[in-house]
Amino acid sequence: MSDHPAAASAGSAAQQASSHQGAARFAATQGGNYHVVVAVFCGLLIISNIGAVKLIAIGPIITDGGAFLFPLVYIVGDVLSEVYGFRAARKAILLGFGLAILAALTFWLVQVAPPAKGWENQAAFEAILGFVPRIVLASLLGFLVGQLLNSYVLVWIKERTREKKLWLRLIGSTVVGELADTVVFCTVAFYGVITGAEFLNYVITGYVYKTLLEVVLLPVTYRVVAFVKAREPSYGLPESTAVNVGA
Repeated sequence: MSDHPAAASAGSAAQQASSHQGAARFAATQGGNYHVVVAVFCGLLIISNIGAVKLIAIGPIITDGGAFLFPLVYIVGDVLSEVYGFRAARKAILLGFGLAILAALTFWLVQVAPPAKGWENQAAFEAILGFVPRIVLASLLGFLVGQLLNSYVLVWIKERTREKKLWLRLIGSTVVGELADTVVFCTVAFYGVITGAEFLNYVITGYVYKTLLEVVLLPVTYRVVAFVKAREPSYGLPESTAVNVGA
C-alpha cells in the first residue's frame, strides 16, 4: 500500500477507470495538476481585469486592454472543464470570482487611503486602478456568466462525443461563453458611455476578436489539454467518481 494518500487515491481512481469506458472521462482534483491549473487561471483573470480598464482604438477597431489576456482565461478554463469536469471547473470559477472581488476591494481601500505627503501620483493611481463600480460589476458578472456557460456547454458536448471531436466542444463552448461574457461586460460597463453604432462596434469587435483568437490558438489548446491529461494518473473516470475521489 502507498504511504502517500494522494498517490493511493490517484492509483485507486485509475483502477476504477477501466469499468467506466462508456462514460465521458475526467480526472480527480487531488494527486495531480489541478491546483496549478487553477492558479494560472486565477492569475490570468486578475491581470486581464486590470488591463480591461483601458479602451484601445486600432484604426476603426475599439476594444479594451483585457483582450490581450482574457482569451487565455477561456483556454485555461477549457482545460479545467475538459480534464476535470464541470464541478471542478465551477470551483475554480467561483475562486476566481472571489479573488476578483478581493482585488477590487483592495484597490478601493488603497485608493481612499490618505496619500503620503509628497506622493503626487494619487490621480494617476485612481485613473488606472481606481474603484469604478460599473467596470468592476461588469467584469465580475461577465466572467461569472460567461465562464459557467462555457464550462457547462463544453462538458455537455463531451458527454455526447466522449474523447472525440475536441475541436467541437472547444469552439462550441467558446462561441456561447464569449458571447455571454462580451454582451454582459460591454452592456454593464459602457452602455450609455458608448452608444449606437459605436457600442455595437465595440461589442461585435470584442466578441469576434476573442472568439477568433481562441480558434487560432486551438492547436495550443490541444497541446495543453494533452499535456495535462498525460500527467493526470486518475484521468479516465466519469465525473461523479472523479469528484468523489478529488474531495
